[in-house]
Amino acid sequence: MAAISSLPFAALRGAAEWRPSSTVAAISGAVVLSARSRRSSRSVVRCVATAGDVPPTVAETKLNFLKSYKRPIPSIYSTVLQELLVQQHLMRYKRTYHYDPVFGLGFVTVYDQLMEGYPSNEDRDSIFRAYITALNEDPDQYRADALKMEEWARSQNSSSLVDFSSRDGEIVAILKDISERAKGKGNFSYSRFFAVGLFRLLELANATEPTVLDKLCTALNVSKRSVDRDLDVYRNILSKLVQAKELLKEYVDR
Repeated sequence: MAAISSLPFAALRGAAEWRPSSTVAAISGAVVLSARSRRSSRSVVRCVATAGDVPPTVAETKLNFLKSYKRPIPSIYSTVLQELLVQQHLMRYKRTYHYDPVFGLGFVTVYDQLMEGYPSNEDRDSIFRAYITALNEDPDQYRADALKMEEWARSQNSSSLVDFSSRDGEIVAILKDISERAKGKGNFSYSRFFAVGLFRLLELANATEPTVLDKLCTALNVSKRSVDRDLDVYRNILSKLVQAKELLKEYVDR
């Protein structure tokens, strides 16, 4: 992966060349951070949450989203959102799933990037709420946690971000809890949203040294190799999505 300093979110737009064959359909095939859900077109997918629980199917989660937000969504956004919802459903109902604010920050970052330029800010917020509610989670918690993590990160630097284990505070306690769970003392399920959340913390702390991500992953007991891979995928997907939006704008302006 490129050095962290070369991957600010503001610069993740338009890095790849536009290819005429790269349509919205092509994006939907690669989007959602290239996750492959284990499903077939004829099977009903259920994910395991905890013993004794009967989690909803993917179809039920998607239906709950459509019930909560009934207005039409432009296809360039709808295709991505539906695929994203499937991926997150599969994460949400794994036995090892445990929500944490870094994951929340990562999802909010991904969502806001994907929905940037949506015609209505009010609708964008309503879609967000319908999406999270469909997963039986709290959209207000996601937003509040993302804001809290961002505010904390802005007051940090490379050293303080990595050395959280020797300090105290609300956010530090969150990071310590993640580290302990990832080490094997509790439920922890790494995800690509978590990787994006980590990178967002680094960006806001201006921790641009290439070694900082390595140290932070070590402190949190997560695989830097996985984080590197997922951030590369995320960068490429954003680039494709931006290109598709630009193509759509050119078409509308004609």
